[in-house]
Amino acid sequence: MMLVLSVVLGLVPLAGIGWTVENGLITTVDGLFMSTIMLALSGILFLNVYLEAHKKFTAKKAPPAQKSS
Repeated sequence: MMLVLSVVLGLVPLAGIGWTVENGLITTVDGLFMSTIMLALSGILFLNVYLEAHKKFTAKKAPPAQKSS
């Protein structure tokens, strides 16, 4: 559930960047800072998606056997 929520919330700032570009606000200083902040938000959320997916889908390995002397 957290994985899906992070994907959805990661796509929202990317849509905001698209809206900023569409309206021509990307050329202003405010638009550049807003786009930078939204890219950072998306990056953090997609990093969370990557880490959760990596943790969930990797096979759990058995601990290595101990050698007896």
